[in-house]
Amino acid sequence: MQSFSYRIGKAMKMAKGKKTVFFCQNCGHEESKWLGQCPACKEWNTFVEEQITAAKSTAARGRAERQNQNRQAVPLVRVETEEEERVGTDIEELDRVLGGGIVPGSLILVGGDPGIGKSTLLLQVCQNLARKEKKVLYISGEESLRQIKLRAQRMGEFTEQLLLFCETNLEFIKETIEQERPETVVIDSIQTMYSEEVSSAPGSVSQVREATNTLMQLAKGLNITIFIVGHVTKEGTVAGPRVLEHMVDTVLYFEGDRHASYRILRGVKNRFGSTNEIGVFEMRQNGLKEVKNPSEFMLDGRPEHASGSVVACSMEGTRPILLEIQALVCESNFGMPRRTAAGTDYNRVNLLMAVLEKRIGYRLANYDAYVNIAGGIRISEPAVDLGIVMAIVSSYKNRPFDENMLVFGEVGLSGEVRAVSMPEQRVNEAKKLGFQSCIVPSVSLENVKNIEGIKIVGVKTINEAIQLL
Repeated sequence: MQSFSYRIGKAMKMAKGKKTVFFCQNCGHEESKWLGQCPACKEWNTFVEEQITAAKSTAARGRAERQNQNRQAVPLVRVETEEEERVGTDIEELDRVLGGGIVPGSLILVGGDPGIGKSTLLLQVCQNLARKEKKVLYISGEESLRQIKLRAQRMGEFTEQLLLFCETNLEFIKETIEQERPETVVIDSIQTMYSEEVSSAPGSVSQVREATNTLMQLAKGLNITIFIVGHVTKEGTVAGPRVLEHMVDTVLYFEGDRHASYRILRGVKNRFGSTNEIGVFEMRQNGLKEVKNPSEFMLDGRPEHASGSVVACSMEGTRPILLEIQALVCESNFGMPRRTAAGTDYNRVNLLMAVLEKRIGYRLANYDAYVNIAGGIRISEPAVDLGIVMAIVSSYKNRPFDENMLVFGEVGLSGEVRAVSMPEQRVNEAKKLGFQSCIVPSVSLENVKNIEGIKIVGVKTINEAIQLL
């Protein structure tokens, strides 16, 4: 019979390899004890207790030491580089956001609300790559083979190069990838994957971190491209840890109302390209369709001879997008006026209304104000300031703005209209869509004076722009 001290020593030895830590479910911050508020993201009651392995085995440490002995520091000037060949997906909007196509060996995270179209987009990518004789493996942890087949039937024909695999065990997934050696892999979704070496539940911080780390090693070691689907929280961040965004090469987010027909794909992080580009899609019966001209799409259904409606221009990367800014200003029936902003920054709208009160003398303190970017798109660029100001004044004065006129410019606290980037592209986009005149900052007139076929008016202050109303 084993002694009591022997059993205690054995239990302590078994527990020695594990330790208990607390992770923030919102951002992935790690602490040794439970805290009510996360010191990193300031969220309350987000810490959960999990057990992690404290140390590697002796064999694993020995392999790591032998690998490190074969490595040495190299001067930067001696490092040879070559232009990375990209693989096109035949979806121009996606290729633009990725920076020109898929980089082999990259790890790409695609996030978005449930039902926004993440799986649909990636299945279309798989379809196009399979047509190019690229071997593609689609791994699903949420749908069965029959469910994926029913969704794929609406998109057209698929080739034998697309393989389906329904599994959530990370060890089985790793073996399948090493055996099949595909060129592209889709993981749908990362929150459903689990490793038997991690004791926590699937979707936890430890499981997501372990799964992403394993997939990253596979992508770099085998030089295959891996797409990871990640669910988002109600705040719009990837559910679970924010550490997942640091580990991947590219982070793409799907935006838009799931009940609306359009979708916007935005690059948040990209090690191989710009993060300012966006792709616009329209959800249809047979999948997502690219929107070649987003400006025309956003202005579709614009009202005629209506006050409070102004067309402004915003730059998303290298692409100008014309959008309609709507404002409704009416007398308040209560002591405190109500202000609402949809599609733009609420505080920015209050700031611009304060400028109108101080610099122009409008008594807006007793008026409710509602500002909306038509189409549901969200814009944060300061170039739409002048458009918001003109829409508010148009509704306040109940005077319709010229339907064939475009405005853009940043508004300062002194009421001045400041310059914005790339005015030539904005004016050319307005000209292409048939606008006859354009209000621009005076300091930008030198850059657009050679553009013919459209009347260009420069203004220095918002007072000069209001005089044109």
